[in-house]
Amino acid sequence: MGRIDVHFHIIPQFFREAAAAAGRRPALSTGLPAWTPELALDVMDRNGIATAIMSISQPGVHFGDDALARALARRCNEYAAECVERRPGCFGSFAVLPLPDVTGAIAEIPYALDHLRADGIVLFASYGDRYLGDPEFEPVLAALDERSAVVFIHPALHPSVAALRLDLPAFVIEYPFDTTRAATQLIFSGALDRYPNIRFILAHAGGTLPFLSFRLAQSPTIDAGRLGKTTAAQVRDYLRRFWYDTALSAGPASLAALKQVVDMKQVLFGSDWPYAKEPVTGVTVAAIDTSELLSADEKADVRENNARTLFPRLQATQ
Repeated sequence: MGRIDVHFHIIPQFFREAAAAAGRRPALSTGLPAWTPELALDVMDRNGIATAIMSISQPGVHFGDDALARALARRCNEYAAECVERRPGCFGSFAVLPLPDVTGAIAEIPYALDHLRADGIVLFASYGDRYLGDPEFEPVLAALDERSAVVFIHPALHPSVAALRLDLPAFVIEYPFDTTRAATQLIFSGALDRYPNIRFILAHAGGTLPFLSFRLAQSPTIDAGRLGKTTAAQVRDYLRRFWYDTALSAGPASLAALKQVVDMKQVLFGSDWPYAKEPVTGVTVAAIDTSELLSADEKADVRENNARTLFPRLQATQ
């Protein structure tokens, strides 16, 4: 038995080359960090991570050409499946989709979930200038709902960030805002009711969602014309439906806010390695293990039990 990390990234060499050829970079000034299966396993061993569920992060797989995006998504998903097949107890995967190519995404879902047996799907909070609750993405959510999929929502680099005159890397504050916007759009668009079978995991403890929870619940009262179809009680219920990970969000302030919004049975361990370097993984592990806000049972739930509930196959591989 051991820690299960649901926010653990994969960076195959061919993905690195495709992003570079397209002139796309992550939010880090140093570029894409080093990654191999061997490096990943070493980090996992040193930090007590038994299983890491891998996902593609920024800059994603779509660089302007639908056909190339479909091919790159397929290659990433097949590569991840090979890693899982070689070490099924150590690795899992969230398959990436070639969004905003909706047709290609819908075609990839059954291949990834049914053929490759991925543990779920990773979606970015935004694609171009559109967020997940946008009508454009309804067919994708409908296809995922049909399969009761686990969907990991990871922030993206929204184009509006380029216009901000802030001398800060986007990951510092813009990523949490991106996740917050997507989750809020899902809430007020009614998507959580239309697609109740999707289990959404929000990266980074939901961004700023816990802090804004009271504000969101009161918003329908303030503007009934635009938001009045959703009640304060419904907003609170929607917030409890999400799952949340601890990546870059394991400190006492973050955990205290999260505990006010959701049962700790909905919280999962996440490290964000290798974009968050290994020392950050160690700090995250220690912050949870020594937290005065969590009981021993809650620490065990965050460490592994909740993930085993969400991903039943992990019960049999440990």
